[in-house]
Amino acid sequence: MQALLTPKALIGLSLVAVFTLAAIGAPFLVPEELTTKINVLARLKPPSLAHPLGTDQLGRELVWRVLLGAHTSLVIAVLAVALSLVVGLPLGVASGYFGGWTDHSLMRFVDTLLSFPVLLLALTISAVLGPSVPNTILAIGIAFSPYLSRIVRGETLRVAALPYVEAARSQGASNWRIIRLHILPNIMAPVIVQATISVAFAILAEAALSFLGLGTQPPTPSWGLMIQASRDYLDVAAWTALVPGVAVAATVLGLNMLGDVLRDVLDPTLMTER
Repeated sequence: MQALLTPKALIGLSLVAVFTLAAIGAPFLVPEELTTKINVLARLKPPSLAHPLGTDQLGRELVWRVLLGAHTSLVIAVLAVALSLVVGLPLGVASGYFGGWTDHSLMRFVDTLLSFPVLLLALTISAVLGPSVPNTILAIGIAFSPYLSRIVRGETLRVAALPYVEAARSQGASNWRIIRLHILPNIMAPVIVQATISVAFAILAEAALSFLGLGTQPPTPSWGLMIQASRDYLDVAAWTALVPGVAVAATVLGLNMLGDVLRDVLDPTLMTER
């Protein structure tokens, strides 16, 4: 548990806590009209006491839009990773546990998906289905699922070869019982770590899709949309891109740090080696 007291752990936990609290509390603390109300007289105002993070090209307060953008990113990222778990976890467990033709056929399908870069696959799915929040979740979830299934397969192969699994088989335990009681509980540590890191990449993917016009659509606040809208004003209002950019960077950094810490805590062998 000493890993939880390191500077990296404290920084990661702090960044993730701030992001999570902002994302959860934003819909209750920020009235919708504050993020959509246009004020031409206040357009492109720099950060000040009156405008804590400045305003955008339509005079909207960036502080409120960044907070609601955190909510959008959290919802999309968490649901996308949950979808990747729903798809990737059964594929990986079935492939690693049953082996043979099941392993071969499932992994060839997974390898086909892995042949495409994650963002390219997500872009293709979003382009086919059309830009919307549900389609963005679906695109990111499907794009991430093959990576998760590969990790699950490897861990399942390792656990399935252990003596207590063989003992359960010799006692006549069904495959479902072995998977439920022996395989799944002992492969969840790396799955949790991978899921935490995947949330960070899902936030990046959502921002990229929104920036390209294939993700979240106006007027829903999104960090990617905010960066896209700021391109024409970088020379006179750099804060319009800097504010959401820093929010994305800080959140992803915190989640990656948290993933590293969870890996150290949940894998005792790494702590022993160090």
